[in-house]
Amino acid sequence: MKPKRTILCVDDNEQSLSIRKVMLETRGYRVITSTNGREALEHFKHGGVDLVLTDLIMPGLDGHKLIEEIKSLSPQTPAILFSGKTKIYERDMRADLFLPKGMYAPLELLERIRLLLIRKRGPKRVIPFSLKDGSQTGAVAS
Repeated sequence: MKPKRTILCVDDNEQSLSIRKVMLETRGYRVITSTNGREALEHFKHGGVDLVLTDLIMPGLDGHKLIEEIKSLSPQTPAILFSGKTKIYERDMRADLFLPKGMYAPLELLERIRLLLIRKRGPKRVIPFSLKDGSQTGAVAS
C-alpha cells in the first residue's frame, strides 16, 4: 500500500476547513488543518507536507505571504490559493494555482490536487527487465 499524501489545509473559516478536510480524507489524503497562517507555517516546518491548500484572506499571515514563506523553504511543494472575496488574483503569485471559491466543483479541486502531486513526484519511470526467453521489455514504476 502506498503512503498517503499529506495536505496542509488552511482557512480561518472553520466550517469550510472542516468540509474540505472530510472531502480530502475520504479520498485517501492525510490532512493537517490550521485556522491561521502562522500556525500553518509551523506545521509546514515540521516536514512531511506534500501540498498546501490555503485561503487568501486571513488575519495575520495571509495566504499570499504563507505561500511565499513555504516556497522560500521548499520551492517544489505545490500550493493552491483560493478566495471567496477575490475572483481574479493579479499579484505576483507564487502559488501553483488560484481558484475563486464557489467557482469550481469539488471534483475539479480533487483533480487539480492529483495533477499537482503527480507533477511534484515526477513522471513514472520505465524499468527494463528480462523475460525468460532473453528479450527485454519495460515495466512502469511509480
